[in-house]
Amino acid sequence: MTDVVRPKTPEELAKMRRAGEIVAEALEALRRAIAPGITTAALDRLAETVIRDLGGIPSFKGYLGYPATICTSINEEIVHGIPGQRVLREGDIISVDVGAIWQGYQGDAAITVAVGEVNKRLLDLMAATQAALQAGIQAARAGARLGDVSHAIEKAARKAGFEVIREYGGHGIGQKMHEPPRIRNWGPPHQGMRLEEGMTFALEPMLSLGGYATKVLADGWTVVTVDGSPTAHFEHTVAVTANGAEILTRLNRPS
Repeated sequence: MTDVVRPKTPEELAKMRRAGEIVAEALEALRRAIAPGITTAALDRLAETVIRDLGGIPSFKGYLGYPATICTSINEEIVHGIPGQRVLREGDIISVDVGAIWQGYQGDAAITVAVGEVNKRLLDLMAATQAALQAGIQAARAGARLGDVSHAIEKAARKAGFEVIREYGGHGIGQKMHEPPRIRNWGPPHQGMRLEEGMTFALEPMLSLGGYATKVLADGWTVVTVDGSPTAHFEHTVAVTANGAEILTRLNRPS
């Protein structure tokens, strides 16, 4: 069965743009706050405060029973780590994933941040994951195939010498956080649905320093690498246009 993906109207895109701005502001606040000694629970409280102060609603809190505003995934944790009393330590890397709703429309993005001084190989992993995301964004243009986006992400990751996590990937987004289609971060080009102006997607490559096999921890949420390898995760919500993809979760002010 082919996924039905409805392009968004200009009015809907305007609402998603505002939701994306709220997400970007929350991520910037988190980026500035991340340092050795802070707890992931403190980061969660900060993100919720920023989102609500800007008129948004946290997307993740209560979603399928998820208990927090953000996901905080550290080192070998890939996605869906639950904030708590864990203290960040020098040398960690942490992915923070944020979602916000504004007037019924969603924004979703993630960054990976170094905690103090970290190993150069981890910095390389983070840079490669950002580059893979940018490659996917550049491939998301009207007339292209969804497989072109997946292939661009994988090609950039492999060029940098890193493995793509295969079991998790991007997704459509709009009034719901997860809409069709599921977007793999790997695969051949020139396949899949044709992209049209107004379609909106959350692109989110996850790269590993080791293998791509995953497992879910006993909390039912936190996904980790089986071999314990560190991972990085970056994500943007984008809209397809005739001239390429517009990033809806970009920070629109000087950092």
